[in-house]
Amino acid sequence: MIILSEDVGIVNILWDFDGTICDTYPVYTKLFKQVLNSDRDEKDIFAQIKISFSTAYAYFRMTPEQISTFHQLIRRYPSDGFKPFPSVEKVLAAADKNVIMTHNNREDLVRVLRQFGLEGYFTDMVTSDNGFPKKPDPASYIYLDERHGFDLAIGDRTLDIIPAKKLGKKTCLFQNHVSGADFYIDSYDEFFDRVHL
Repeated sequence: MIILSEDVGIVNILWDFDGTICDTYPVYTKLFKQVLNSDRDEKDIFAQIKISFSTAYAYFRMTPEQISTFHQLIRRYPSDGFKPFPSVEKVLAAADKNVIMTHNNREDLVRVLRQFGLEGYFTDMVTSDNGFPKKPDPASYIYLDERHGFDLAIGDRTLDIIPAKKLGKKTCLFQNHVSGADFYIDSYDEFFDRVHL
């Protein structure tokens, strides 16, 4: 068993972005409520968005116009509002290689990563612009594994870890304790104590 330490990067990590690297969901929830223009409970909106945007659109019966407005608001939102989770940079710095697979688009992803000086940690990024099927389809994970190899996938939702499990990779759920992952952490300060490969 190899135990990760802060001093030695010994693992290649595939990351999700939203809710894993950056705490984007509170902003998405606020903007979603703004588009709905209703008194819907933010906890209800957050819960649906956390499953997926598609789930939230269906649940709240959003029109194509509302969906378009929501995405425009995200695009215009100041990039410094999407804060990275504390200590995530320590884990990025410790890894040998980091790659991202996100349903977000590349422009918005890079805009936020650059804002916080995180872009340089990533060897490769697969976004919605690449045209892969959405998670939990494993196609994008297979692509990243074949190009770079990864040992561990970190995400905040079950759909982030299902493709990695299909490839026989170790998985870590962040701030989510649904069964199925190899490791669970609630903060990145816990990473080096909890994750063992």
